[in-house]
Amino acid sequence: MKIRSTLSILALAAAAGGASLPAAAPAAVPSKAAAVTEFDGKIVSVNRDARRFRIRDLERGTVRIQVTRNTRYERVAGFRGVKKGAVLEVTARRSNGRWVAIEVERSGRDDD
Repeated sequence: MKIRSTLSILALAAAAGGASLPAAAPAAVPSKAAAVTEFDGKIVSVNRDARRFRIRDLERGTVRIQVTRNTRYERVAGFRGVKKGAVLEVTARRSNGRWVAIEVERSGRDDD
């Protein structure tokens, strides 16, 4: 009997303690910062009609980047300044399976 009453007390304490705990948090959603990736490399090709280009990043290989009207440019003359052979830094995010450029700027690297 003593064991049963001890177990009952432990069960009541656990139930009471559990009631005072906050509800489980929903699954973690990646922040916008985590969804953004930076590419740094040489432009391999430019498709002006489709408004996209390919960049060869030393760490990630060659990726295709889509440009939108919301893309910002620094030290580059807009999309017309994106030319084959240019060394650029691109900040992009994944959207519908594509890399979409948030910002494009001239790289600070010395190599061409």
